Amino acid sequence: MSDHSLFPRSYFSILAKVMDAMPLEHIGQFLKLMSQARDERKTVFLAGNGGSASTASHMANDLLKTIAKTGGKGIKALCLSDNIPVFTAIANDESYDRVFSSQLEVLAGPGDILLLISGSGNSKNLLEAATTAKKLGLKMIGFLGMNGGSLKPLVDISIIVPSDDYGPIEDMHMILNHLLTAYLRDHP
Repeated sequence: MSDHSLFPRSYFSILAKVMDAMPLEHIGQFLKLMSQARDERKTVFLAGNGGSASTASHMANDLLKTIAKTGGKGIKALCLSDNIPVFTAIANDESYDRVFSSQLEVLAGPGDILLLISGSGNSKNLLEAATTAKKLGLKMIGFLGMNGGSLKPLVDISIIVPSDDYGPIEDMHMILNHLLTAYLRDHP
């Protein structure tokens, strides 16, 4: 077998090991909190940088539209990196560290949820968002990797992907999104 054929098997094997080591109790807490958010009509704010911003945007779509399309009740969801004019205005006028927290100060209220997505858990703008969210009375979930970084102690529920490799970390974050979507669809 060529390396081209063996590499996928190796990568899938790594993913399988990571999936087997995922913190199921924390994932269960996450599912429960998101079900409550749906039932109480709370807003879920999502934030991430780079690939994690893409995951956050995809997740906002799935929470808002995909669940409702399949017969469930959708969740009010907003990805804080999707409004590029607002994002760049805050980055320009305040600082890049405030691109998420400044939006939360205007949009969020007590009992809403902030889901922070980060491979390292050390992005300054996510740490600033967590500090702001705590002041505003939001519940926080971290989709993290590596050792959870500086975000781990700040969030209420941390789901840490046990890997130091961004590829499997980001893959698992997307799997968590689809797991939640399927759960909420099947548990109206």
